[in-house]
Amino acid sequence: MAFPKKNTANVRIRDRFELLDAILLFFLILMALAIIFPVVNVLALSFASQKEAAERPLMLFPLQPSIDNYFRLFQDPRILIGYKTTLLIVLIGVPMNMLLTTSLAYGLSRTNFPGGKVLFYAVLLTMLFNGGIVPMYLLMLHLNLTKSLLSVLLAYGVNTFYFVITRSYMMSLPDALIESAKIDGATEWRILFSVVLPLSKPILATVLLFYAVDRWNEWYNAMIFLRRNDLIPLQLVLRTIVMDSNIVNSLSIAGPRVPRFTEGIQSATIMVTMLPIMCFFPFLQKYFVKGIMVGAIKA
Repeated sequence: MAFPKKNTANVRIRDRFELLDAILLFFLILMALAIIFPVVNVLALSFASQKEAAERPLMLFPLQPSIDNYFRLFQDPRILIGYKTTLLIVLIGVPMNMLLTTSLAYGLSRTNFPGGKVLFYAVLLTMLFNGGIVPMYLLMLHLNLTKSLLSVLLAYGVNTFYFVITRSYMMSLPDALIESAKIDGATEWRILFSVVLPLSKPILATVLLFYAVDRWNEWYNAMIFLRRNDLIPLQLVLRTIVMDSNIVNSLSIAGPRVPRFTEGIQSATIMVTMLPIMCFFPFLQKYFVKGIMVGAIKA
């Protein structure tokens, strides 16, 4: 009985691809460890004592874990002020950004009106050129919005890149749906909220995550416009704590009553700053890849 001969070329190709897969997997694991290890190290330092953090700066878990760093951190009133200000910026700023971005993207995704392409390229031009911080500050000063949270909220309306991928996704939707809604007597706002946005959940979740991260990390405009201690965002509080750490640790005359911001407290500050925004990602992950890929491919 004769057995069919195996195709040696196919076997070699399969073996070669298996070797390449193993090499690729190895490098991906190394990259994952390079990303995960600093996070685990900061988490471990936040629960370590000052002595252990000084002796073992690179650790995966503390030998004697303690919440003393977090307790001392939340005794600082600036942390609560930072949380309050940042939450206000996120809760007010993100819906405003989403409304402006989706309405602008929907309007410019309809190419059947005069001047639509001119407006689109005018918006794209802002990716290359902008007025700068001085005209923005003069505008806020003229509007009497300095030292007000509105200056930070209104200084950042629409991100051009987020607008482009949102518009590209909306252009991929069938025109027949919008035409049928118009035949039924729906207005443009009704079409946007009842037809377009429910079909754009992947890109909306993606842009929502982008805007939430941007607003949560807001610090530059706040540093320029806000000069009030009761309106310090969380990122500026983190910056102040790190600066205090360097100053206090460099003072040789500092006595035992001077609060020392050690590496453990700095690590705890980093964790309480980045942990809340990290909790949003698992809920939006299933939309994230689909939204960004469709928006990029259709652009």
